[in-house]
Amino acid sequence: MRQLLPLILALFFCTCDSAQTDVSEELPRPNFLFIMSDDHAQKAISAYSDELIQTPNLDRIGNEGVIFQNSFVTNSICAPSRAAILTGKYSHLNGKIDNLSPFNPEQWTFPEALHDAGYRTALIGKHHLQAMPRGFDEFRGLVGQGSYYQPVFVHNGDTLAPETGYTSTLITDHVLAELEKVNNAEEPQPFLMLYWHKAPHRNWMPDVGDLPGLLDKTYPEPATLRDDYATRPAAEHADMRIADMFTSHDHKVTGDYQNPDPGTGGATFIKNPNFDQVKNLQRQLNRLTPEQREAYAPYLKRIGEEWQKVKGTDAELSWRYQRYMQDYLASVKSVDDNVGRVLEYLEETGMDENTIVIYTSDQGFYLGEHGWYDKRFMYEESHRTPLMIRYPAGFKGKRLNEDLVLNIDLGPTLLDYAGVEVPEELQGHSLRPLLEGETPADWREGIYYRYYQQMNSYHRVARHEGVRDERYKLIQFTEPGFEGEELFDLESDPDELTNRINDPELEAVKTRLRERMATLKEELLVTD
Repeated sequence: MRQLLPLILALFFCTCDSAQTDVSEELPRPNFLFIMSDDHAQKAISAYSDELIQTPNLDRIGNEGVIFQNSFVTNSICAPSRAAILTGKYSHLNGKIDNLSPFNPEQWTFPEALHDAGYRTALIGKHHLQAMPRGFDEFRGLVGQGSYYQPVFVHNGDTLAPETGYTSTLITDHVLAELEKVNNAEEPQPFLMLYWHKAPHRNWMPDVGDLPGLLDKTYPEPATLRDDYATRPAAEHADMRIADMFTSHDHKVTGDYQNPDPGTGGATFIKNPNFDQVKNLQRQLNRLTPEQREAYAPYLKRIGEEWQKVKGTDAELSWRYQRYMQDYLASVKSVDDNVGRVLEYLEETGMDENTIVIYTSDQGFYLGEHGWYDKRFMYEESHRTPLMIRYPAGFKGKRLNEDLVLNIDLGPTLLDYAGVEVPEELQGHSLRPLLEGETPADWREGIYYRYYQQMNSYHRVARHEGVRDERYKLIQFTEPGFEGEELFDLESDPDELTNRINDPELEAVKTRLRERMATLKEELLVTD
């Protein structure tokens, strides 16, 4: 209740004349609940599409706020995306260009800026930047990628023993405990909570409560599941095909059903011979408690029996796709269920009115489009990311926004609402005017993207950079042996199947996008 006092006083003394003034003049500084999942595709949120799943709790954020239809990332891979969000800068400036490169924790981040401005700051969940971050009063981060069951947390620098339970639920338990501490504090203090889920990252281990009936669910296949990659050689050579997923690690076919070939998982297994996918799945199953293992037993048995029937047949790819979707979407459901717990707590305590709630993902994900899983490419499904923002005290009602926005815009937005100066060197822009219904005349008309990881690494995605505007996209591949350009008209070809780089009808478009990319690179200080 102490958190409500400043808000009640502010509303009590608000006059009719001041009702038209800026939100920051009427209300105390807002709290920030920044929820982020890992690899959550836009179409796996029913606020964006009801084709695959219903997510009633996530939908609340969008239905009571703003849903950004054109939200993108600057580099579609986990750790670099998180670094871009925290620093408000592209990968080439914050130094985290891929998952293997180091991240300098001494550089400026927006949480530290809010901490210095008097906010209580917390990060609970997946951090994935290795070094302990600065500027947090409470840090409880998963070790590395974390596991779906019995995760190990680092708490304020100390590595703890494995904690019994399902990771999405445990992360949420700790978030609620921190919010309770804030709400009951003697001195009211605005908070920043980074509530960052592991799910639905690979390898998608469902919560035991979601196992019953899971294998009976079926999902529509995307039109491009059997893409032939014509005119897109880099796409053809990528190792992200559902047809080549690990039968054990990904599909949960245990060793008893491999009979006797453990499965190669396609090219992934060939280039990483030290990865024993059968043993890796077994290690994960060994983490389960006896009760969890008992719940998993019939699920694993049925998967094995189904695999024996379909392997090597024309039905195999469809079965693999369904297995992928069943586990991926069950992992999404766990996120939605737990976000609902936190939204309910905010409402029960009255903290919801003056709390800005953000939901996003570190990037999008392929859910069978182009025959793929994973991310990395600048194609729409992984370049896009969900973004929904709610602020009951600042703006009400559902609104769709079509402007081009980036993940590096989030830090400047929070600083803007907190009344904290946004450093000039940041490359993102505050979304506040867009949230309040006004698009600035000079808002961006194009966005730049760059993927750095070399093709001889995981998933064999060629290095590339590109630019897109509201309708067209130009991608330039720079990987030796795969140099070339791709040009897409997203209005007539939303699935990006036809590369029109040599189409004379789009010659002017190609020239314009090349010029725009050169301009953006200069503005963004890209030097190589």
